[in-house]
Amino acid sequence: MQRILLTGGAGFIGSSLTEVLLKEGHEITAIDNFSDFYSPEIKEKNIAKFKEHLNYKLYRIDIVNLKELYSLIKGDFDVIIHLAAKGGVRPSIVDPLGYEVVNVQGTLNMLELARSLGVKQFIFASSSSVYGQNPNVPWNETDVVDMPISPYAATKKSAELHGSVYSHLYGIRFIALRLFTVYGPKQRPDLAISKFARQMMQKETLSIYGTGETMRDYTYIDDVVLGLKAAMDYKDSNFEVINIGNSYTVSVSELLKVMGRIFQMEPKVIFESEQAGDVHQTYADISKAKKLLNYNPTTSLEAGLLKFRDWIYKESNK
Repeated sequence: MQRILLTGGAGFIGSSLTEVLLKEGHEITAIDNFSDFYSPEIKEKNIAKFKEHLNYKLYRIDIVNLKELYSLIKGDFDVIIHLAAKGGVRPSIVDPLGYEVVNVQGTLNMLELARSLGVKQFIFASSSSVYGQNPNVPWNETDVVDMPISPYAATKKSAELHGSVYSHLYGIRFIALRLFTVYGPKQRPDLAISKFARQMMQKETLSIYGTGETMRDYTYIDDVVLGLKAAMDYKDSNFEVINIGNSYTVSVSELLKVMGRIFQMEPKVIFESEQAGDVHQTYADISKAKKLLNYNPTTSLEAGLLKFRDWIYKESNK
């Protein structure tokens, strides 16, 4: 049993991780501010079944408020898993200052909290977006990531650097997991697979930015949860950056073909101009994750989309 402080606990990844960890007997103290970036009702639904669990505690606070964190978050924790962030590349271009406050200052606040509480294991949800327009694929953790192309990507890289500082100065083991396009049940409604599925079910036209040849390394939520769990137990070094992906890249056009087959409907598509901040391709080299975390994703895109379809149909019927 581990005592875990989890930020972003009501979100897609956070609630999926919570469900697994509670079943395994761990204690979860979750933090979430239930922001209106997407419907807070979705997040309320994500955590509804945890509220009465004896090993679950929820604080509705914001990580940008350090005084409130110091005041409310007490006790001994074995690990902090920091998932809370303002997400999305395109919105960050509209609100770069807001992203800086939450993603950089918020991470610094959590590192300060870790230092004050004496927590020595800190897992940070970074992003594949830090690689920018790197043409050398698959992307490896040794690649230079000094040229992000969106404020969101810059904040994630900045947070990694702060983690390195706290690891060096205070002995906090900081593990940055660069996540690659996570999908599955409970995925945020603004993300591609979730948005496409809902539009297809409502027989709406899908807007595709670019020519449909943009490629992504889609990673199923269960595989990401396994990566996060493995990072909780990693002890062999004090600072690491590790890719968590599927190591298989798929174009948007191919994704829609598979979704059309699985949902048994032909998507109606219009093509629009490419969006600023979007990278052409993401593709993870996961050899380091395999070596250090024994990480081995097993869910194919088709298998993951089938599970997602079953979930979204069930939700729609409700």
